[in-house]
Amino acid sequence: MPSSNARSFLSGRTAIIAGNGVLPTVVAQELEKRGQNPFLVLLRGEADMTLYDYEHCELSIVELARLFKILKAAEIHNVILAGGVKKRPSLLQLRPDWTTLSALSKLFKALRSGDDTLLRAFIRILEDYGFCVIGAHEVVPDLLAPIEFNVTVQRANSKQNADIILAAEAARSLGRLDIGQAAVAVDGQVVAVEDSKGTDNMLRRVQEMRERQKIVPQGGVLVKCVKPQQDYRVDLPSIGPTTVINAAKSGLSGIAVEAKKSLILSLEKTIEEANKRSLFIETFRTTDNE
Repeated sequence: MPSSNARSFLSGRTAIIAGNGVLPTVVAQELEKRGQNPFLVLLRGEADMTLYDYEHCELSIVELARLFKILKAAEIHNVILAGGVKKRPSLLQLRPDWTTLSALSKLFKALRSGDDTLLRAFIRILEDYGFCVIGAHEVVPDLLAPIEFNVTVQRANSKQNADIILAAEAARSLGRLDIGQAAVAVDGQVVAVEDSKGTDNMLRRVQEMRERQKIVPQGGVLVKCVKPQQDYRVDLPSIGPTTVINAAKSGLSGIAVEAKKSLILSLEKTIEEANKRSLFIETFRTTDNE
């Protein structure tokens, strides 16, 4: 389970392998506050331009040999994986160098599986090369969704709470198959589940169902929770202002995320957007064996 306490120190220098979104920036800023000099590995076509102000390199996600050479040269001890990747790598993109070939046995099956399987394989490779992989939430624990979240004006009613339970069960079942981390329930029925295209794409599908009058014009909840088997150091489910905006466009009444196992990014802005659109944000707890 994710730790709720910040690491009091990190032994050695830390690198952030940065995908898209605000999480890499938040982690980099926190490391700076702690007196660290973070090194940014910026994934080409993914990372935010503001991260180029840090000491950095830019590379493709499949350039393993170059990645390890650069990390060693920068005297990196810790590695944090932060941010999303819009397009998964394929076997055809792998560079045929000795480092990649030696990692191929771990990557071959993973590239044909879900995100969690692929990330676990990548973590094992990083650890085999002597790096310590830590979670973004271990550096910025305030990002973790609290156990009781009651700061939005709107709160879930009994009907909406029933939808939260239903969607959470669907999301966990989906997670066991390593497919996604989210589901939408409307009026006691699961109407959409997340796939490799992500949460925003799922919400667009819900919006399209409304437009085609496949479901009622308003109501329902978005629920996000961890995959039961996932490594908590990477890819914790997250929401932010964009999630709230897209949920509102989809006609939903609110969002619920798993407490202490999900991230709420840009918290003040997320709450502001939820209140502006009369959406609730709730958290819920599950046991580790669910």
